[in-house]
This record gives sequence, C-alpha cells and structure tokens, in this order.
Amino acid sequence: MFDVWKNVLAILEKKLSHEQFVTYFSNTTLRSSEGGEIQIGVPNIFIQAQMKKKFDAKVREALKACNVEVANVEYVVFDNKNKVKKAHEVIARNGKPEKISTMIGATEFNNDNSTGLNSKYTLDNFVVGQNNNLAVSVAKNVIENPGTKFNPFFIYSGPGLGKTHLVQAVGNELLRRNPKLKILYTPTSHFYSGFVSSLQKKTIDAFKSKYQKLDVLIMDDFQMIVGKNASQEYFFELFNDMQNSNKQVIITSDRLPNQIKDLDERLYSRLMMCGSFDLQMPSFEDRCAILKAKAEFDGVEIEDEAIEYIAENVKTNIRDLQGDYTRLVTLADLKGVTPMELINGGFTNTAASSSRGKSVSPKKIMEKVARHYNLSVDEMCAKTRVAHIKNARQVTMYMLSEELGLSTPKIASLVGMKDHTTVMHGIKKIKTDIKMNFGLRDELQEIKEHIYE
Repeated sequence: MFDVWKNVLAILEKKLSHEQFVTYFSNTTLRSSEGGEIQIGVPNIFIQAQMKKKFDAKVREALKACNVEVANVEYVVFDNKNKVKKAHEVIARNGKPEKISTMIGATEFNNDNSTGLNSKYTLDNFVVGQNNNLAVSVAKNVIENPGTKFNPFFIYSGPGLGKTHLVQAVGNELLRRNPKLKILYTPTSHFYSGFVSSLQKKTIDAFKSKYQKLDVLIMDDFQMIVGKNASQEYFFELFNDMQNSNKQVIITSDRLPNQIKDLDERLYSRLMMCGSFDLQMPSFEDRCAILKAKAEFDGVEIEDEAIEYIAENVKTNIRDLQGDYTRLVTLADLKGVTPMELINGGFTNTAASSSRGKSVSPKKIMEKVARHYNLSVDEMCAKTRVAHIKNARQVTMYMLSEELGLSTPKIASLVGMKDHTTVMHGIKKIKTDIKMNFGLRDELQEIKEHIYE
C-alpha cells in the first residue's frame, strides 16, 4: 500500500505546484483500498476539507492511473497514534475534551496541580504545520525516549506561537503514560522568585530538594533568567545533576541562548548541546487549520470564507489569531448572524481590521521604514550597497510585500530598482533572518506599530 501511495504522490507532484503539493500532500497516507473503498489519512480538518473541495478529482485520477479500483474516496483525520479521530470523540459537554479510553489508553490521567501542567494542552489539539513540524517531531521523540537523545530539549520563538502549549503537551503525555513520574512545569520567573524566597527564609535545602526529586523539569520563558547570577548557578548545578541521571529537561525561550544577555557561558554551552528548535508564524494554510481545529473543538459552525478572512489578515501570532476568531464568533452569536454575514456587514472589532482597516499606502510604509533607520526615502532608495542603507531597503521591500501584498515588479519600481529578482532576494533574506534574529523581529514589530498608529 505504501508503494501504491508513493506512486500516486509522484503523479500528483507533477500536476500540482510545489507549494500545493508540500502543503496538502506531504503528511498524507493511504490507509486502505479494499474493494474500491479508498481511505486516505490527512493531518488536520482544514486539509481534509481542501482535499474534498479542490483535489478529490486529481486524487481519483492518480489512483486509477496506478491501477487502483476507485468506488469511493474518504479523507480521514488521524491523530498522532494513527487512530481515526472523529469530532464526536474529542468534543465533550461544555466544549471540554472527554477522557475516552480509546484516545488516552487504559491508565486514567491523574493531573496533579502540583505539576503546574494544564490538562487542556495536548498534542491532539496542537496543529502541526510546516512552521513547527521539526519541533513537534523532536517533542514526540522526547515522549518516547525521555532523558536520552534530546536532553535538554530547547525551543525558542516569538510570543504567542505555541511554545507553552507544546512543552505542556509533552509533560501531559509523559504523565499520562507514567503517572508516577515527578514532573514540574514552571515559568522561569517563578523558579527565580522561589529561589530568592528560599534564601530569605533560609529554606534553600527544601527548595533544592523539591527540584532534585524531579524526573522531568519544564522551564518556560528562560530569557527571564537574565542577570540573575545566583539562580543561574543553581540551575546549572541542577541541570547537570538531572542530565547525568538521564532525567529530562525541557526549556522554552523567546530567543536563542547566545541572544540572552549575561547568560553564563557554561550554561549556554549546555543548553545548545542538543541543538535548538524554533516555532515560526504558521503559513496561511496552517493558520486556517488552527482556526478550523478550534472551531471543531468548540463545536462552532463558521464558514470557510470567514476562516480564510481571519487567517489572511492576522499575521502576528497564534494568540492574536485565536483572539480575533473568538471576538468574531462571539459577536456573530450575539447578533444572531453568521460570522461571514458579520464580516460582509462591515465588522471591524478585530485586531485584523483595527490595523489593516486603516489607510496604509506604499508611501507611508517607505517613510516609516526610512525614519526608523534615520534616512530619507531618497537616501534609502539610492543606488548604493552601503550595508545599513541596503538593509533598510530590504526591510522596505519585505514590508511592502507583507503588509500590502504588492508584486515584486511593483515593489522594484517603488524602490528604484530595474530588476524585480533583486526584490525577491531582499524579501527572502529578511524572511530568513527573522528566524534567528530576534532583534530584527523586534524592529519589524516596532516599524509596523508606527505604520498603523
């Protein structure tokens, strides 16, 4: 069956654009094909809907070209254990997940509050996409082999992109599999305040004993450790002890260790020994998948067009994305209309419309970027390769593309360039740089705020 699907994918890859193929078919499987009843596994409900709507005919043609009998084709969402996940199996009363034995196994999940874990964070409701698939793959490896290959497991990203959800999901799954594990999730600020308090109250031995007993330590927002030398020293000792005992350490941060000011070099070395894994802003398709999954979980009916409207207009983070979704469906319910009817009626009470609804011209973007870098627009668009001017020009290209969706030839004409491929290169460079350069991310956010002020 694997070989059959491999051949089907080879045919589809030639008929579709590279972006379409990677987005919609990279995580699909052929589950069964007996008697012409075809069942294809897909990773989430958004892709399930798009398969039925856009690609069903092409899939059928490819199957027939591979001599597969086709009577009926069903696209089924599978969870991370390859079990079919139906909507009624994961939605319970009041929108909370049910504890179904087929989903979580025979052992009842006893989530002790002392772990700091929130049971709502699971891998089942974490949408996997191109923006986070590597980090999720490592997370699954940690679940299968805690304390071994990826120890520490270091995740970094900007705010609101799912770090906390992912690491708590790992903790919850580890605890589900072995309720006897001693697991603690703690924000770094809580770790530090507890450390200081124990020094003041002369209970440092009790504080250390609490952490020394752990099998799994999950530290969130590690960048908050900056400048706290004594707590860094203790964490270094704790980390060494846990690692030497094959106990798992999981850490999140909004930046890489080498970008955390005054971080102890020994600690930096330990944190990076197994690599770092980032979460990026999800693509348009992944943002749609996230909103579809949330609507399914909430039991809310919302049109695909409304989902796409939010996904297209919110490009900041997942938190803002879900916030706009919540405001939209809540107001639609109060007014007794559908979300799309509300949007067509001039709905403006979302983060998307509050920013993008404002009048923004290419001229304004260019002026704001130039001002941020202490340049005039003419200086920024001059034919020069001086590094800081070239960087400002590339940021302008990126902003014109991201905020207004202008074509590269149009952007080239605005910034005084003849060759639009130079614009393509500039945009690509900024997109690549922001994956690692959190200072640049902050700059872009600051510029954006000035654009929409």
